[in-house]
Amino acid sequence: METKQEIRDFLTSRRARITPEQAGLVSYGSRRVPGLRREEVAVLAGVSVPYYTRLERGDTTGVSDSVLQALAHALQLDDAERAHLFDLARAAQPTPVRPPRRKSKRHVRPEVQWTLDAITGAPAFVSNERLDILAANQLGRALFSELYAAPARPVNTARFVFLDPRAEATFGDWERVASESVAILRSAAGRDPYNRDLSDLVGELATQSEAFRTRWAAHNVRFHNTGVKHFHHPVVGDLHLTYNRLDLAADPGLTLFTYTAEPGSRSEETLKLLGSWAATSDAESAPATGRG
Repeated sequence: METKQEIRDFLTSRRARITPEQAGLVSYGSRRVPGLRREEVAVLAGVSVPYYTRLERGDTTGVSDSVLQALAHALQLDDAERAHLFDLARAAQPTPVRPPRRKSKRHVRPEVQWTLDAITGAPAFVSNERLDILAANQLGRALFSELYAAPARPVNTARFVFLDPRAEATFGDWERVASESVAILRSAAGRDPYNRDLSDLVGELATQSEAFRTRWAAHNVRFHNTGVKHFHHPVVGDLHLTYNRLDLAADPGLTLFTYTAEPGSRSEETLKLLGSWAATSDAESAPATGRG
């Protein structure tokens, strides 16, 4: 990605969504474009108009953390957006040598797989920053059986969401899952703009999916730490599961996710049924059930 263009588009999109009234300003007359004017953002951030204009054009050379903080406050950025702004500003700083384009991690250590296998009551899996599922426990593979049905490895959640016709049936809230997937990838791209695998995936999805292109152009970002997802499994039916994220400190870029059901809920019973189906399925076709 072109970092300067990313900064420009991100700041422009955040400015456009805030009305003068939301910012505590008095609005006079009609506006040709929605949101705040550059002059108003500059006033709110406590910087000169030419300086803010330079920032919005993508030139963040020498910008201080305090200015970025003031800008984040003026634009009413949430935590994920604030982190994204800092990531973009950091990536745009001039360096003597351009960082090499690196690849995403595609494998997990055996000890990590052992940990996953030790989790028997909840689906669990490990993914990287481009949403590849690199390893999973038995329940995890069962929950994402539709993803694992495709021959390509590693399984990729974003590719399934936007390119597989079964995705809308698999995710009961597909629209939200689609938007969150793009926001997660956008955040990852800001942290690591030289990740070749991530750039390739974004290019593939943008080329093949209008739904992806529309969401990517919105420049939304988010943290993917916890929440509830709604699944429709082709064998056991509907599940409403809470996910939690655990970063693997020994493996930067890799994250372990667990999915749990509320005790006593119908989803808990369905999850147990999924476990029984998974055990039977693995016993019948163990060689064909890869761990990704």
